[in-house]
Amino acid sequence: MKKRYIIYAVLAIGLAYLVYYRINANKKLEGKGGASAGARKGKTGGKGGTSAPLVVDGIIVKPVSFDNDLEVTGAIDANESVVLKSEVSGLVTGIYFQEGTTVSKGSVLVKVNDRDIQAQLQDALTKQKLSGTNENRAKQLLAKGAISQEEYDTALADLKSLQAQAQLIRAQLAKTTIRAPFTGRVGLRSISAGTYLTPATVIANLVSTNPVKVTFSVPEKYAGQIKMNSEIIFTTDGSSKENKGKVYAIEPGINAATRTLQIRALAPNADNLLLPGSFAKIKLALNTLQNAILIPNEAVIPVLKGKIVYIQKDGKVQEVKVEAGTRTDENIVITSGLKVGDTVLTTGSMALKKDAPVKVHLVKQ
Repeated sequence: MKKRYIIYAVLAIGLAYLVYYRINANKKLEGKGGASAGARKGKTGGKGGTSAPLVVDGIIVKPVSFDNDLEVTGAIDANESVVLKSEVSGLVTGIYFQEGTTVSKGSVLVKVNDRDIQAQLQDALTKQKLSGTNENRAKQLLAKGAISQEEYDTALADLKSLQAQAQLIRAQLAKTTIRAPFTGRVGLRSISAGTYLTPATVIANLVSTNPVKVTFSVPEKYAGQIKMNSEIIFTTDGSSKENKGKVYAIEPGINAATRTLQIRALAPNADNLLLPGSFAKIKLALNTLQNAILIPNEAVIPVLKGKIVYIQKDGKVQEVKVEAGTRTDENIVITSGLKVGDTVLTTGSMALKKDAPVKVHLVKQ
């Protein structure tokens, strides 16, 4: 019995010690937690505290010389292009060109059957000859006073009418011979000898490709910088070769739907490597800007009423509204809002806030 009391006493003492140890441990933890909280409070903005600055990349604005080139897309067109068709209907009696070859202006390409028109012309010429004899006889009789002026005028009118009729038939006869309207390369023909032509039948395409026309458009804000004889450099998808051309025509007005100005340039194409219909990537030299301000594209942030840039001033973030000009693959020209010596922040735009402390890691431009 006495032994059992001793065991109970030992257990009670052990339990009391555990409670005492737990209470002391909790007090120590609370003391440490309070110290940490106080430290955090002092570091993150309690009374007299300062927040940790955000580390971002940035650049210092420097004036540079910038070749203000405008890059746009366009299309290559033939200098002259026509779909060859016949003005009259009839059977094809001759084809005098080879597909894909160059033909000279005025050369005969296709002949249409003209036998019926030739017969009409012979009939008209016979009547004209007879009418001419009658007119000559009437003229002599008029001189002798044998006929009146009215009778002679009738004979003369008949002659002129028959002459006009013969001229009309000759014009119809000329339409049976299809000639090249200009020197160029003829394409694939869609007819054969014996084909019955109508004015709707396509014979082939004829194009002149030396030089070629390059048609493109520029935004309205650059319209005043485009001049006649300005040089362009362009490439096509089929080749990396750089081709040169000169502006020869400018549309007199802005397209109201697209707010662009359409322009055309001529480019030599002696080797016929530039094909009409090709897509062209065009670089147009506008001018050279001295003391231009260039910053990376990612530094410019679009907002509701324009564009802004974050800069660092006195260790804090400042928001600056800017106006931008020409954009390249990497940089953009700033026309107003920044000045030389400003530190522009190029990263962390999503986390930056006005007047927030910031530490800038300067990068090379």
